[in-house]
Amino acid sequence: MRLIGNILWFVLFGWWLALMWLLGGLVFAISIIGLPLTRSALELAKMSAFPFGKTVVHVRDLDHRTDGVAQLTGVIGFIFNVLWLLTFGLSLFISFVVAGLIACVTIILIPFGLQAFKLAVVALWPVGRRVKSVDELYQVPLNTV
Repeated sequence: MRLIGNILWFVLFGWWLALMWLLGGLVFAISIIGLPLTRSALELAKMSAFPFGKTVVHVRDLDHRTDGVAQLTGVIGFIFNVLWLLTFGLSLFISFVVAGLIACVTIILIPFGLQAFKLAVVALWPVGRRVKSVDELYQVPLNTV
């Protein structure tokens, strides 16, 4: 079912939303300073192209760090997120909201609208986010049974 959803999503909305992420990543890749934004933009472009079966998690939730390195990364990440918001974030957010509203007009495309709204929130504040497969994230070890 994920495969069919991802194919339909890509045809209807995913290709142009992913293209917008790639454009933003390319602009920030030109400057050496913007490379952290480029990594986030590339990961989220893949998520925007094929969102079903994937989720976005914050880096702090993955490595559970509370030391000075995590705080420093948080400050730098905050600065880059503000920079992203002022350049590409707001336009991407509006694009995802419009795609979500268009999808929610019909009953059959409501799951696509929900994916668009989920990605709209991430479009505002992408640095520090990682895309993970739902199966990989919620995998239960076999030896716990």
